[in-house]
Amino acid sequence: MSGSIERRFCIQPGGQLTGHLRVPGDKSISHRAVLLGAIAQGVTEVEGFLEGDDALATLAAMRQLGVPIERPSEGALRIDGVGLKGLQAPPGPLDLGNSGTSMRLFAGLLAGQSFASELIGDGSLMRRPMRRVTDPLGLMGASIATTNEGTAPLRISPVKGLKGIDYEMPVASAQVKSALLLAGLYAEGITRIHEPAITRDHTEQMLSALGCPVSQQGGWIEVKGPVTLTSTRIQVPADISSAAFFLVGASIAPNSTVVLEGVGLNPSRIGVIEILQRMGADIVIDPDPVGEGEPTGQLTVRHAPLRGIEIPVELVPLAIDEFPALFVAAACAEGETVLRGAEELRVKESDRIAVMANGLSALGIDVEPQADGIRITGGRFSGGRVHARGDHRIAMSFAMAGLVASGPVDIDGCAEVDTSFPGFVELARGAGLEIEVIEEQS
Repeated sequence: MSGSIERRFCIQPGGQLTGHLRVPGDKSISHRAVLLGAIAQGVTEVEGFLEGDDALATLAAMRQLGVPIERPSEGALRIDGVGLKGLQAPPGPLDLGNSGTSMRLFAGLLAGQSFASELIGDGSLMRRPMRRVTDPLGLMGASIATTNEGTAPLRISPVKGLKGIDYEMPVASAQVKSALLLAGLYAEGITRIHEPAITRDHTEQMLSALGCPVSQQGGWIEVKGPVTLTSTRIQVPADISSAAFFLVGASIAPNSTVVLEGVGLNPSRIGVIEILQRMGADIVIDPDPVGEGEPTGQLTVRHAPLRGIEIPVELVPLAIDEFPALFVAAACAEGETVLRGAEELRVKESDRIAVMANGLSALGIDVEPQADGIRITGGRFSGGRVHARGDHRIAMSFAMAGLVASGPVDIDGCAEVDTSFPGFVELARGAGLEIEVIEEQS
């Protein structure tokens, strides 16, 4: 019986990053384009869709729910929306792979349906906490069973109807907020959600573009259901989370200059840019002409000496997915960088605080992990071997660390990189990273 394929990155030290690059489409927006286009009336056309494993899992699940979706060309979708009540019972469990966003958003979408459904995923996803979304959905009247540990499989039973609620999120989370907004489309009355800190607002923006009024005031976001969505055209910008690896790589590698084109510049997502600039990074933003949809622009980043900072707590939700890359920047900065208020990192695809701390330490960096953050003292990367634990963002972050290491860096557990960044190796290699991929049968 054959085992799975293990993938390892081998990075040779030295080199620099140069060139004009375009990273793949935004993963968060790609998920939402499929979910909302599917329940809109009419045909929604999507350009720039991320052809990565996570977003493709959302697409496959939506097809199982009876939504016709064509892929006329790479990055293009034609979604024949079935309306709010047009989804059909799936033939079996919906397998969402490694995608926590898919599972939480589908929980909200399916909570108000007239049929039963079950959400499953890979081993990593089945260990991730889901009660923070199933509990508030339960307050709306949803019936969602989890394991005793509050993890998947999520078994969603049909209910007579959902009701709008006022809900104050204990921890800022765009995924929880979005799940409740999706459920709110099916609920009677007003669903009001309060977030303790600003998080990405792609769901609110896309709902507005599809004709659903979304009110936002004083930290409260509300929708009034039930509502009819109308199809539109969606342009997915390049993903700033994917751009972050090159922002960091070019900042730390001498003689580097990289231009990143068409990057999404939603104000709720640019925390990584502000944090790097506070550390001394040389990043120039040239916004594209204002049009419909998400703001985009060109980012030019050049090598610059970095300094350690205390990361403002208010910027944490605006850069939550980019912290593995930011930890690499901190390891190359003069002095200490301190992160607090980021306990969310403990429950991502891996425990990103623990896994990054172990890897940084293995490469000679002085780190002190904490319950809700980390303290990193800048130094010099040695060569060595680290393990990404199947976490795509950690694998790509340590790949950039190899640019400035004193010896080769081997990174185990890199098979999941395609979940968010198909073509990463080829793009990075073309920009100047000396990266080799080793695949072995486990």
